[in-house]
Amino acid sequence: MQLVHSALDFTLRNGNDVILQSDRDSAMVYVGLGQETVNMHQGNFDIQDYVVQRRPLAVTALEETAEGCRLDLEGELRVDVRVEGDCAVLSFTRLNPAINRFWLRLRAEKGEHCYGCGEQMSYFDLRGRHFPLWTSEPGVGRDKSTYLTWRYDQDCGAGGDYYNTNFPQPSFVSSRHYYVHADSTAYADFDFRHEDFHELQFWEVPASVRIEAAPTFLELLEKQSAYLGRQPELPDWIYNGLIVGVQGGSERSFGIVDRSIAKGIPVSAVWCQDWAGVRYTSFGKRLNWNWRFNRELYPDLPKRIEELHERGIRFMAYATSHLASDGDMYAKGAEADIFAKRADGSNYLVDFGEFDCGIADLTDPEACRWYKDEILKKNLLDIGVDGWMADFGEYVPTDDLVFASGRSPMLEHNHYPALWAKCNYEAVQEAGKLGQVVYFMRSGGTGSQKYCTLLWAGDQSVDFSRHDGLCTVICAALSAGLSGCGLTHSDIGGYTSMYENVRTKELFLRWAEMNAFTPVMRTHECNRPDTNFQYYDDEDCMEQLARLVKVYTELAPYLKEQVAENAARGIPVQRPLFLHHEEDEACYSIQFEYLLGPDILVAPVWHAGVSQWELYLPEAPWVHLWSGREYGKGTWTVPAPLGQPPVFYRKDSKWAPLFEKIGKEYSLDR
Repeated sequence: MQLVHSALDFTLRNGNDVILQSDRDSAMVYVGLGQETVNMHQGNFDIQDYVVQRRPLAVTALEETAEGCRLDLEGELRVDVRVEGDCAVLSFTRLNPAINRFWLRLRAEKGEHCYGCGEQMSYFDLRGRHFPLWTSEPGVGRDKSTYLTWRYDQDCGAGGDYYNTNFPQPSFVSSRHYYVHADSTAYADFDFRHEDFHELQFWEVPASVRIEAAPTFLELLEKQSAYLGRQPELPDWIYNGLIVGVQGGSERSFGIVDRSIAKGIPVSAVWCQDWAGVRYTSFGKRLNWNWRFNRELYPDLPKRIEELHERGIRFMAYATSHLASDGDMYAKGAEADIFAKRADGSNYLVDFGEFDCGIADLTDPEACRWYKDEILKKNLLDIGVDGWMADFGEYVPTDDLVFASGRSPMLEHNHYPALWAKCNYEAVQEAGKLGQVVYFMRSGGTGSQKYCTLLWAGDQSVDFSRHDGLCTVICAALSAGLSGCGLTHSDIGGYTSMYENVRTKELFLRWAEMNAFTPVMRTHECNRPDTNFQYYDDEDCMEQLARLVKVYTELAPYLKEQVAENAARGIPVQRPLFLHHEEDEACYSIQFEYLLGPDILVAPVWHAGVSQWELYLPEAPWVHLWSGREYGKGTWTVPAPLGQPPVFYRKDSKWAPLFEKIGKEYSLDR
């Protein structure tokens, strides 16, 4: 990085590539005043902003410092610029307390690609669109042109849009070999719609903006993850087979596990999200948010967990940072004064859809300590639970909410998911079970990386739709990987079933064949199990699933190596093609294929009713996993019958003997 300045002109370059510039013809910083309106309904937000004032700031004084330079911007802001090697950090000091809106412009180039902004479901390449960054429910359908989204918007404002995400992060990676990360938890909007500049908006003056470059993308992600933090490795038991997501009590849940094993499906764990009981709402069967095992549904659960362990099977549960107000754990939490408050001092109760919950004030160290000790340790870890879905984190209201930190809920909202991740991490660490226990989360933000043992892609619709179906988890994995979270997975078959939109056998199997080539395989019965296809109700599907899970377990040595690299270097397990093919321009726009590590290329089928699939292969010699046929660079149409997704491996890979063995043993054709 180089600082170039003369008089009152300022330029930041990466070599000869201009990233920031302020001179008499252009400003890099704009400030102003805005008045927002924020309404939340069950984790969905209607956010409007009225910009009262916006103005560019010129550099009115510039002085060199030992680390770089200091800029005075019309007496409104001070900017201290520090440059060290390939990294520049701009620290901002607000001199005018009235400023509550801030825009930073970075130089863009024609043909540039940008990625990241946390986990994005609809678009991997961010160019041409803007992305509001606010953790929320992701929305159902997420496509304003569809009936499903329209109906959800009409009924409860929950249809969503392309930018809604559980895991927003104020950072992006440029194809010009640099990343930008802002130290801010405020509402933000990253705008990539302009040909000659990117504009990053924040509803505060950020503490700092970090810009770091590297010669290659692999080195760039290594630098980024060194700064943000890295996920730990997964426990070995994960790779033993399928995590079976079932519910309905001990006899039903463990009975389905037994039936699955009898049909030859390798099972690593059983995940019973209803371990704490159930309640019924208009949305369907919901969980009883009272995080201790329910003695009616799961009598003698600790003993049953011991029996599972003796068979080499783990047990996983479910928890959030909220407690239902009608439960005994809420009463205990209220007595310990752990909940966030209203301005009048009463506990703030959040509407989760026909039941209310207190929200643990994780900004308060004592409240966090209580939640770790009384919920995560005593009620889960101490009875032998091996992991859980650490759900939610997005439901932080912004009206009349008071946190112990004293910070505005507008600033704590995007911060809360990272606090929730940290709470889980510390509970496991303090119990001495890091590396043995895995919890998976959908919400996230800056700081989640180190504390999130596994990401999951949230609540997709049970269909092939472009903005909320199977294909969106591919985009989610790639964008999360370029935001520092390289371990992720998804619900096999999706989750959300509403208004006659139901899961089919074809969708389930297409999802399962894709997830066989991801770090983790886990099923979910979805939000309306009784009206949706379930694998255990279909003998043929169980046999097909058994084969796919065996493919996954055979890949374990290779997967473990990639997971270890993610922990050591921050290189994601599922990777965009350009990460290993920087010279191939076509790779920069591909979002529905991915590299699994450096040596496997996966092009999942995400349309219904097809038996062939068109895909792109970069330079290599590639070997088709199922047929053994060799392919070169280019666009190809290949056979893609159900159960054989288009998967290729590098002919010169050190793992080629393993891949060849898998292809021969599990091909439907050979």
